[in-house]
Amino acid sequence: MEDLIVTGPMLANVMADLEQNFRIHKYWEADDKQQFLAQLPDTQFLATDGHTGCSEQLMDALPKLKMIACFGVGVDAIDLSAAKKRDIRVTNTPDVLSDAVAELAIGLMLALSRKIVDADSYIRQGRWPVKGYPLATELTGKTIGILGLGRIGKEIAGRAQAFKMKVVYHGRSEKRFEPYTYYGDLEEMARDVDWLIAVVPGGDSTEGLVDRNIMKALGSEGRLVNLGRGSLVDETAMIELLQSGELGGAALDVFENEPEMSQALWSMSNVVLSPHMGSATTKTRWAMADLVVRNLIAFRDHLPLITPVV
Repeated sequence: MEDLIVTGPMLANVMADLEQNFRIHKYWEADDKQQFLAQLPDTQFLATDGHTGCSEQLMDALPKLKMIACFGVGVDAIDLSAAKKRDIRVTNTPDVLSDAVAELAIGLMLALSRKIVDADSYIRQGRWPVKGYPLATELTGKTIGILGLGRIGKEIAGRAQAFKMKVVYHGRSEKRFEPYTYYGDLEEMARDVDWLIAVVPGGDSTEGLVDRNIMKALGSEGRLVNLGRGSLVDETAMIELLQSGELGGAALDVFENEPEMSQALWSMSNVVLSPHMGSATTKTRWAMADLVVRNLIAFRDHLPLITPVV
C-alpha cells in the first residue's frame, strides 16, 4: 500500500476511502513537521487544500513526490513552477463547486442590495416599531460585470439573467460563443456596471487586479463582490473608498489575510462579510473530497488524471 501525506483533515467518509487505498500520514497532527517528513522520504502522494498548498520546500523534503491532489479549485498556494520542474503532477477540484459558489454570489448580492443583514439587526434591536426601515435597491435592471467568465462565472451569469440583469464580462480574452458583452479593459467595464463580481483565481498575475482606480470607476453607486481570492483586491483602498462613499458597497467571502481582517469592515452597514464559505455545503465538499480520492487512485493505477492542472 502506498504512503499518502494528508496536510489537513477531510470528511470522515473520504478519509475512510483514502485509508482503504493508501497508508495515511496526518501532517497536521505532527508537532515536529521536519521530523515527520524525514521519516517519509519515499512518499509519492500528497493531498492538500487551496490554503495550505505545497511549497517548494515541502517538495524538497519529499524528493520522491510524484502527485499533489488539491482539495479546491485555487492552486495558487501550490508552487506550480517547482512542481513542473520536478515532474510532479497536480490536480484540483473544478466544476463540482461551481453551483455552490454561484449561489453564494447571488446570495451576497441580495444581502447587500436589500440590506438583509442590517435589516435583521434593525429588528433584533427593537427599532422597527419606532421607525420603518429605509428603502433599499434591487437587482432587476442592473448590469453585472463578471471578472473571470470561467466555470463559476458562467454559472453566476445564468443566475443573474434569471434576476433580469444585464451581463457583461472581462477576462484575458473574449469568449466568442458566449452571449455576453466582452470588455477588454477592466476599468472601462467598472465604469459601466452596477456590480463587479470577482471570481478569478489568485496568484501573481491577478494580485491587486481590482485596485483603487477600478473601484473608483465602479463609483458611489457601484458594488463589489469578491469570491475569488483576497489578493485580487487592494483591501486598504477598498476600505478607504467604502468609508468615504466613493465605493457604494462590498460583499466579501475572501480577505487579504484571512481569517484576520480590518475591524473597519465590521462597522460598515454597506458591507456584507462571509467566512470564505463559497463551496461550504455538505454536498459540494463531499464531491470535492471524492474527486481528490479519484485523482489519487487514478494516478496510482496509471490511469489518466480526471482534473489535471499540471
